[in-house]
Amino acid sequence: QVQLVESGGGLVQAGGSLRLSCAAYGRTFSSYGMGAMGWFRQAPGRERDFVAAISWSGGSTNYADSVKGRFTISRDNANGTMYLQMNNLKPEDSAVYYCATRAGDYSGTAYLFSHEYDYWGQGTQVTVSS
Repeated sequence: QVQLVESGGGLVQAGGSLRLSCAAYGRTFSSYGMGAMGWFRQAPGRERDFVAAISWSGGSTNYADSVKGRFTISRDNANGTMYLQMNNLKPEDSAVYYCATRAGDYSGTAYLFSHEYDYWGQGTQVTVSS
């Protein structure tokens, strides 16, 4: 079984920064560690939206247009952790942020759609005040 735990959320003023972390525990499927991973977010009354994704090696990344140039996804496979550096935050970035993994996928693809992931964390709240 795989467990993902997010941390780093909080309250920040517009223009500020936060760094989210996603730690992976449990079965990693191979010595390569976790497969493709991604970040999604969900604001009240809205569907869960794609934010960013990264392939298992980190060589491929994808971003939602709304966060390009402000957010950076990265990962440290040696420590089983993925990060989301969020700069120049805006009130519309407020949401619960979830990390996800497509365990065992070493294809080099950074997946954009939630149905492509099979393990999810519990989420961390990010609130950006104006």
